[in-house]
Amino acid sequence: MPRTGWAPAARFVRACAWATLAGGLTACGGRTAPPPEPGTTRGPAPDLRGRTAMILPFQQVVGVPGDIDAELAFALGARGEGVRWVPPADLDRALARSPSLQTRTRGLPVGQFLAAEVLRIGDPLFGEIFRLSSLVDAQAAVLPVQATLVREPDATHPRVRLTVALIEARSGIVGWFGILEGEPHPVDDPRLLASAVDQVVRNLLWYTLPRAGAS
Repeated sequence: MPRTGWAPAARFVRACAWATLAGGLTACGGRTAPPPEPGTTRGPAPDLRGRTAMILPFQQVVGVPGDIDAELAFALGARGEGVRWVPPADLDRALARSPSLQTRTRGLPVGQFLAAEVLRIGDPLFGEIFRLSSLVDAQAAVLPVQATLVREPDATHPRVRLTVALIEARSGIVGWFGILEGEPHPVDDPRLLASAVDQVVRNLLWYTLPRAGAS
């Protein structure tokens, strides 16, 4: 199970986010907080029901087999009822119809997410997200930062580690962020990828899970 290593104080996060400079990717309090540990999240994620959320492709993929973009998009679409999802393939088609729009879905500058705690994004990433969201009328953006195949020294099989952010497309506020790992499986076992995607979906769509004691 993921650890919630950061306090989910939404008002504090919002206040810090608005206080940051729009020109950068910064942490709160005028200092750079260290990156989170694997298995941690900052949340909970906002309820996306009734909204449009675009799903970008993974920006960095290191050793992960299979089509991670399609796997995540399918899982969110299947389990995220009440949300209008715009998967990567639809984003690419929309961009192809608007060649004059100066934006892209791949090769985005996301390295800061791997180096520090980010509460609000600035340019150039914010501009890219904002223009994409305007193209498909999305209020939120699922930004998969990195997918990595992790081989621990004493483990028989590897795990997949996924780093994902949920961004308010019109303000740049990072509403949720997680570095989550799936279960260990052989590299040719579909459960290797599916279990990692499941962790991300469960955290993003926590409000759709059955509550303890519910009939």
